[in-house]
Amino acid sequence: MVDLVKHWRLCAEEVILNAINMSVQEKQNLSRRGFLKIAGISGTALCLGLYMSAEAEAKVVNPAQVPAEGDIELAVWIIINTDGKVTLICHRAEMGQGVYHSIAQIIAEELEVDLYGVDIQLTQGDEKKYGSQLTGGSSTIRGSYKNLLKLSATAREVLIMAATARWTVPVTECYAELGHVIHKPSGKKFHYGELVAEAAKLTAPKDVKLKARADYKLIGKPSQRRDSPLKTNGEAIFGIDKRIPGLQFAAVERNPRLRGKVKSFDASAALKVPGVTRVFKVVMGIWDTDREGVAVVANSTWAAMQGKKALKVDWDDNGFEHVSSPEIFKHQRELLQTSEGLSVKTQGDPNGIISSAKDKLDVFYETPYQSHSCMEPVNCIAHWQGDKVEIWGPVQAPNWIQDYISKKMGLAREKVIVNMTFLGGGFGRKAMPDYPHEACVISKEMGAPVQVVWSREDDATQGPYRPGISYRGEGVVENGTISAIKFRMAGQNNDHWRSGDSGRPNRSTTEGFLASYFASIKNISFADVPFKTPVPTSFWRSVYASTNGFAYESFMDELAHKAMKDPLDFRREYLKDERSQKLIDKMEEVSGWKSKTKNQGYGVAITECFSSTVGHIVKVSKKNAGGIHIDKVWVVVDCGWYVNPDIIKAQVEGSVVMALGAATIHEITFKDGRVEQSNFYDYKMPRINDIPPTEVYIMENDANAGGMGEPGLPAFAPALTNAIFDLTGKRIRKLPFSLNMV
Repeated sequence: MVDLVKHWRLCAEEVILNAINMSVQEKQNLSRRGFLKIAGISGTALCLGLYMSAEAEAKVVNPAQVPAEGDIELAVWIIINTDGKVTLICHRAEMGQGVYHSIAQIIAEELEVDLYGVDIQLTQGDEKKYGSQLTGGSSTIRGSYKNLLKLSATAREVLIMAATARWTVPVTECYAELGHVIHKPSGKKFHYGELVAEAAKLTAPKDVKLKARADYKLIGKPSQRRDSPLKTNGEAIFGIDKRIPGLQFAAVERNPRLRGKVKSFDASAALKVPGVTRVFKVVMGIWDTDREGVAVVANSTWAAMQGKKALKVDWDDNGFEHVSSPEIFKHQRELLQTSEGLSVKTQGDPNGIISSAKDKLDVFYETPYQSHSCMEPVNCIAHWQGDKVEIWGPVQAPNWIQDYISKKMGLAREKVIVNMTFLGGGFGRKAMPDYPHEACVISKEMGAPVQVVWSREDDATQGPYRPGISYRGEGVVENGTISAIKFRMAGQNNDHWRSGDSGRPNRSTTEGFLASYFASIKNISFADVPFKTPVPTSFWRSVYASTNGFAYESFMDELAHKAMKDPLDFRREYLKDERSQKLIDKMEEVSGWKSKTKNQGYGVAITECFSSTVGHIVKVSKKNAGGIHIDKVWVVVDCGWYVNPDIIKAQVEGSVVMALGAATIHEITFKDGRVEQSNFYDYKMPRINDIPPTEVYIMENDANAGGMGEPGLPAFAPALTNAIFDLTGKRIRKLPFSLNMV
């Protein structure tokens, strides 16, 4: 049956790849300069911008006078043409999380323009203009919304100033609306384009008054995403769609043991495949190591992949450990039993209380390696041009790519040009520099632009992966109260792949654990037990919170039962801050927690990451044929200030789907140094009939914005396993597990 499925899949891939290579229309990649010229700008444009440092501090750039013919490029988010057309810039990667729409929604609010009448443009990587463009850590909105509000309000005020100067009227008599400045007493108005020349000569005010949230017309309101029509009618250009003149196509056969080398290869059969032009050895870098493979270059992706299959490669797999999953997790558990690890946070005397306790809880949890499995395969175009290289593709971190390739290939940083396209999913994988570097190396060898496309098998077997991690939780409950908690984790530290082993503990050891717990639990400690393997790892959706959350919130549930207290009430005792209390009240209200019956299992978990707190309640029941059915999921989100409730709900629903797969269906395993999974037939995804009904509720408050692309994921798995314990009395401490086998 598996062979038949493989045959069907390969046939489908043939049809799809041929269609992509034959039917995708050539589209010109316009710079902002080219866009402005084509748009008909003949006089002046008002360009406003701000620089966002790592601390997200704003520096407003004053409007500048523009030449009579041409345009100006500053660190701009807003471009206004003389014809009144407004273009808003999206400086971060749009990979499904909604920033393409949300950034525009923020700017349009204070700028007073029609959200559906502006153009939105993805930009190039340019740290001098935009600050960090790393799209990760759910950072885009929470890191830039205040600056974007100030920027757009400043632009509005400069335009009003220009209008009042022309009319010789007080500023108080004018207001902005739908891209116009209107004189209240007379009803006279100018569209923004008519005011650009005057506005460009004015100095922007340093302080502008921002709207109160109650006065928002767009922010906080549901609105249809601007990118949805583009993605449904085929207009959106993802990395895999991108075409440039003279483009060639490459596929690479890489050593399946990740750190192995090429001993020799026979390209004779590959070169006989119609369309294949060259075959050569290639070395791709990923942070602190290199990977070797054989590149097949052709006139289409399909021909390159067929040539790749015809290759005969003899690999050199000596000189490094060939890991297997049982050995990895056995070693982690041994370390947790013998090592205290590197202290991350300690308060009170947890060691003393735990060591002297007559009755303590001492348990282990295990979470697996996971693939990112983005729906758009990894791909990248590079055009090496001697003194510079230009890249087009689905990238999450253009700044990182510029840094890496400039050092790796001996180019000035500004000579590495990164053009961002839409991403069909990223989840941290597409922040890595390996696939752009590989495309650059092949383009340099060919002396032509080349697109490298990874197959699904490449993605599954080459990684990088979310680290598999083991945890040990020790705790003491006395008189129904927590006396001490001690957590240790053993797993790979993602930072080591980027910057080497500094000897410091994993900075994400406490990620997912609510800060409020530290205020209520007097004796508590977290430690990182260093663990290394040759397996490449990287960020994954919610990073370490996705694994930490399972261990820490499962353990809190076990402590609640040891204290013989209701798990939700137990958390309420220790999460005493007002926001947490309100969150728990809402969770109890919407789920009917207090009215649950005997034949229903209810589980709760609350996690915090990227400045947002999210609580999940999962309801389960037994299936007649055996196993567990997930009846419903309630999610309550406290992300502070927010932009679009529809996007938040979509992100949480997607997080539930992804968390369900990671908890109950798929995992990456290793045997003799090789990954055992290769495609969706053995790394299965949840199907539509697996997805439980999910209700999402958003708390209203005036707190600063938190992230939302990732925080909706970590609490699901522990809420699910806690619900199963509530129903069956069976405690699940290892993921993934089968719902049908419980």
